[in-house]
Amino acid sequence: MNRFDARAATWDDDPAKVERADAVARSIRGAVPLDRSMRLLEYGAGTGLVTQALRDSVGPVTLADTSTGMREVLHAKIAAGVLTDARVWDLDLATQPVPDEHFDLIVSVLTMHHIENIDAVLSGFAKLLHENGALCVVDLDEEDGSFHGVDFEGHRGFQRSALAAELAAAGFTDVVFQDCHHIVHDGVNYPLFLASCRHARVDDRPEVKP
Repeated sequence: MNRFDARAATWDDDPAKVERADAVARSIRGAVPLDRSMRLLEYGAGTGLVTQALRDSVGPVTLADTSTGMREVLHAKIAAGVLTDARVWDLDLATQPVPDEHFDLIVSVLTMHHIENIDAVLSGFAKLLHENGALCVVDLDEEDGSFHGVDFEGHRGFQRSALAAELAAAGFTDVVFQDCHHIVHDGVNYPLFLASCRHARVDDRPEVKP
């Protein structure tokens, strides 16, 4: 069982998670010009709170998550009309082929630090985006490992400069970082960043020297 499955049914009951999704959506609106024609993919969507907060500003939405429990909540929200013009994918870009589709905006919130091989996922994002499509990644700034504890096998947040280099290597340009929000966990404040960038034309990509 995915460790998020058991938490999915009550995920939205936490006001801090709803507040965080609203704050993330505000930051994305400030970083990327949105319109109702844009096709949105939220990768690692959870219960879709960020997409809900962006729903009136974009076009058709696709929500991808590897947790069965989270996808069940998403399907229930679609059935109830909470999420309209939406579909759900069970997609893991680190291990599965990239779907033959294209989007104008990809959003991923607090997902990347769980993924060991982020290069494969960033490459998948580049293949899924239209030329000049936008990518918005929200995640933890580098921390001391206390956020998840000693047994966590993912990333202890990210150094912004290191992630910027990985985004550039995957074909993204105009990378901009900004403070986004924070999470208070066990009395400790953990800052979040928003990294926004676009899928570059081949001619626009910076030269990556060996």
